[in-house]
Amino acid sequence: MTIHARLPAGITGSIGGMDGQIIAACDGASKGNPGPAAWAWVIADTGTGGEVGRWEAGPLGTATNNVAELTALQRLLEATDPALPLQVRMDSQYAMKAVTTWLPGWRRKGWKTASGSPVANQHLVMSIDELLKDRTVDFVYVPAHQVDGDPFNAAADRAASHTARTQQAAGTSLGSALPPPEPQTASRSAGRGRTSPSQPPAQPRAKSARSGGGSIKAKFPGRCRCGQPYAKGELIAKNPDGWGHPACATQATTAG
Repeated sequence: MTIHARLPAGITGSIGGMDGQIIAACDGASKGNPGPAAWAWVIADTGTGGEVGRWEAGPLGTATNNVAELTALQRLLEATDPALPLQVRMDSQYAMKAVTTWLPGWRRKGWKTASGSPVANQHLVMSIDELLKDRTVDFVYVPAHQVDGDPFNAAADRAASHTARTQQAAGTSLGSALPPPEPQTASRSAGRGRTSPSQPPAQPRAKSARSGGGSIKAKFPGRCRCGQPYAKGELIAKNPDGWGHPACATQATTAG
């Protein structure tokens, strides 16, 4: 098993790499964390110079974002030829660190953490460990929801998010078309820290958290309704879809 982990370096829209290398991306989504969840992967079509060749997404019922992210990787590894080198682009730091940094130590300790507690989502981690044996995988972290971000990660994100809402399996084998990009909204722009020329600058999150009243520190990392993740200990507030950035909750209340 050969595993590499790296940050992106000019990979957007590129199908380059070693001969026969599969270029893919995977992502998971949970609307509420836990909430309606789904996984998705996409594989590049090497003959078109940057388009998605095939993809698949599946529902998970109620699950956490971390379960969705790990399941997406598991399903991608199951769907690809282990004899070919694989590049996996992903925006989940948890899933990436789990397989590239923490997994060897967990295995040595009998699937226990440094504190001696059982590894979270152990069945998925062990399955991924088995699927990684005797294959070459290059993991590339790509930031999510960027204006000029990685197209394959963006496609996987759309597929996972759409399937989390519909709870219906979709993909190339089912004759499904990839979900289109979601319309740009104020909450998604504010969550990314970006605005369009016609939109006023978003208010700083910390200021909104204090003025909104009802914000708490997150006990676990998760993903806001705007699509951006939030970290453990970060201030979050209740919104119509669950928990997320206070600024997004304020905008949802105002819009309602």
